[in-house]
Amino acid sequence: MIPVTILTGFLGSGKTTLLKRILNEKHGMKIAVIENEFGEENIDNEILVQDTSEQIIQMSNGCICCTIRGDLSRVLGDLAAKKQAGEVDFDRVVIETTGLANPGPVAQTFFMDDQIASEFLLDAIITLVDAKHANHQLDEHEVVQRQVGFADRLFITKADLVDEGQVADLRHRLLHMNPKAAIRVVNFGEANIKEIFDLRGFNLNSKLEIDPDFLAEDEHAHSHAHDKHGHTHADHEDCDHEHGHCNHEGHDHAHHHHAHHDDKIKSFVYRSDRPFDPNKLEDFLGGILQIYGEHLLRYKGVLYMKGVDRKVVFQGVHQMMGSDLAAKWQPAEKKTNKMVFIGIDLPRDLITDGLDACLA
Repeated sequence: MIPVTILTGFLGSGKTTLLKRILNEKHGMKIAVIENEFGEENIDNEILVQDTSEQIIQMSNGCICCTIRGDLSRVLGDLAAKKQAGEVDFDRVVIETTGLANPGPVAQTFFMDDQIASEFLLDAIITLVDAKHANHQLDEHEVVQRQVGFADRLFITKADLVDEGQVADLRHRLLHMNPKAAIRVVNFGEANIKEIFDLRGFNLNSKLEIDPDFLAEDEHAHSHAHDKHGHTHADHEDCDHEHGHCNHEGHDHAHHHHAHHDDKIKSFVYRSDRPFDPNKLEDFLGGILQIYGEHLLRYKGVLYMKGVDRKVVFQGVHQMMGSDLAAKWQPAEKKTNKMVFIGIDLPRDLITDGLDACLA
């Protein structure tokens, strides 16, 4: 299976700078870059072996580059066929979307097309966010919010053009849109290759990374909402409720100073220590996907099922959901459900109450 990384971000966010760095670095990988020709800037010819009108161009460090003219499935199919025939050699693919592209349909290609799914493995979606212009872009363009919501990793670029407070506020905003994506500040495309490739963002496994700052804050905001359902909550003895902030594990969450942005794309985490009834949960999630599937960008969970001695993992993009059995629950391990939902105007209470009703 050939791993694929989707690189997205709004116009001017630094995608081409990052891509050039990847292509120039001596990492020993043979990378095929699929570049959408509506991009704001094509890969410069000086890093290509030659200027050519062919669809596939050989690069000086052994990488190849092709420009999409039409359907992504067809381009991937052509590349796979050329690789099998020995005409080109590559061991991974990077797809650079245009600044105005919603990465959802690109990601869906890897689940909808059986031929593509048998040859390529979607590794991760990486979204670049321009620190100087991000707040305005997020306010004005829903596609920028979608790019953030779909991400497995977020790179904040151009942080040198703003002060630390602005970066902190942007980080806080991004965290609420997508708490499962690690956020890194990257200047001039200088990201570690290990932070770009083999992230396994679409793997079904029992790791569900959610930013602890988000969990602490989220628990504080909803500390009294669902106690009767056995939901886990942080210890609030140190909280100063009057002033609306709480110190968890040394983090000062005085969030009243953050600018408020009512983003359409939001996220929430559901947790419970009680097991799910498998049949009830399957019916409920099926209904939710049918009604709200287009509004759900990414969702992921590690589940504790009644009568199952192993963790059940699931994740999805829009209406496409996959699930699998993962490792056994260890004797010393606390059995718990943890799910994260990222979407557009999702009915949080309806989903939370519905999930509560599926508990055994």
